[in-house]
Amino acid sequence: MLEALTIAAEETVNPLLPAWYDIVYSIIPFLLVLFVFWKVVLPRMQATLDERSAKIEGGIKQAESAQAEAKAALEEYNKLLAEARAEASKIREQARVDGGAILADLKEQASAEAARITATAQQQIEAERQAALVSLRAEVGTLALDLASGVIGESLTDDKKATAIVDRFLADLEASEKAAK
Repeated sequence: MLEALTIAAEETVNPLLPAWYDIVYSIIPFLLVLFVFWKVVLPRMQATLDERSAKIEGGIKQAESAQAEAKAALEEYNKLLAEARAEASKIREQARVDGGAILADLKEQASAEAARITATAQQQIEAERQAALVSLRAEVGTLALDLASGVIGESLTDDKKATAIVDRFLADLEASEKAAK
C-alpha cells in the first residue's frame, strides 16, 4: 500500500504547474495581444502623449511670451507714469512761478492804483482846502471890514483898499502863527 501511495503520489500532477500544452496555448494569444499592443496601442498612446507634451510646451511658451509681454507692458506703463508725474511736477512748478509773477504784478498794479488814488485824494483835499481858505478869507475879510467900519466909524467900501487891508492882516496873522510854532 505504501508503494501504491508512492506511485500515486509520483503520478499526481502539481496543481501549481500547468501542463505544457496549456503553456503553449497561453503563450500564443499572449504574444498576439502583445504584438497588437506593441504595433497599434503603444504608437497611438505615444502619439497622444507627444501631442499632450507639445500642447503643454506650447502653453508654457505662450505663458512665457505672455509674461514677457506683460512685463514689457508694465515697464512701459511705469515709464509713462514716471514721465506723466515728471510733467505734472513741471506744470505745478510752472504754475507756482506764473502764480507768483501774477501775484507780484497784481500787487504792483494795486500799489500803483493805491498811489494814484492817494495822489488824487491829496489833490482833491488840497483843492478843497484852498477853496475853503479862499472862502474863509472872503468871509473873514467881510466880517473884519464890517467890524472895522463899526469901530472906526467910517465906511470901508473901497474894494481895493479893503482887500489890501484884509490881505495884510491875514499875512500878519499867518506870520505870527508860524513864529509861535
